[in-house]
Amino acid sequence: MKHRIGTDRGLTLRMFLTMFLLAVVYLLFMGVLWRIGVSYSLIVVVAVVLLLIQYFYSDKLILKTLGAREVTAQEAPQLHDTVSRLAQLTDIPMPKVAVIQSRVPNALATGRDPKHALVAVTTGILGELSPRELEAVLAHELSHVIHRDMRVMAMAGFFATVAAFIVQNGMWLGMMGGGGLSYGGGRGRRDSAGGGGFLLVLVVAAVVWAISFVLIRTLSRYREYAADRGSAIITREPSALASALQKISGRMSQIPSGDLRQMQSANALMFLPAVTRGSLAELFSTHPSVEHRLAKLGELERELAG
Repeated sequence: MKHRIGTDRGLTLRMFLTMFLLAVVYLLFMGVLWRIGVSYSLIVVVAVVLLLIQYFYSDKLILKTLGAREVTAQEAPQLHDTVSRLAQLTDIPMPKVAVIQSRVPNALATGRDPKHALVAVTTGILGELSPRELEAVLAHELSHVIHRDMRVMAMAGFFATVAAFIVQNGMWLGMMGGGGLSYGGGRGRRDSAGGGGFLLVLVVAAVVWAISFVLIRTLSRYREYAADRGSAIITREPSALASALQKISGRMSQIPSGDLRQMQSANALMFLPAVTRGSLAELFSTHPSVEHRLAKLGELERELAG
């Protein structure tokens, strides 16, 4: 029996709205850069190159940083069997499977679409969870694959990367008149802008970063709720995911800080961030608090039972 989780309209709407708002913000930002003399062609070239890198290689770079190693069915038969069964249940292609040598109990999924997906787990989570709990976590990760929200997060992250690159590597050259950053009327615009133009860019860049930060974090937290719901629909056991959340969050506080830092570069993709935080920090987190996720799973438990 297929367990299709369907389209999460709330997530789809939020992904569209986030991308639209980010696009508007960054078009305005690039307009300011062009106005004060930065070459339009430079902006376009940098944007295209970074977009391609982010779209095709960002997940591979993250996995390499974490030391993830793809494993065969012979090397990890139970893990492969669970992922394969969940893929069949949800009617998606079998993702690649990888293992990360780390005591931090965690899991993540990457890939721009279901045909290019990979699910990775740490050795820590394999030793921490029961088969039922691990299945619920893997169903959560496959929900990200089905929703294609990883692609949207990569695209959203691309905007911030472009802005950082231009501000750090392009603007100071443009302000100093080096590197051939202007074209056509660019010199006149730059001369007329002077130091005031540079200050304007710094202010606009700060505002752009702040808006991007809030939009991306808000979308990231909602997509975790959507993936939790997807796991509950696929496994029909929200309590198993709730149990896994409690185990992992409790274990996280006992992990050495060095091991946590090893995983923090991929926190946005992880099942649970490799940090210990108070509820005050939830506004700035990539994930909802464990307490809020448990409350939502309790509601799903009652909904499925009813």
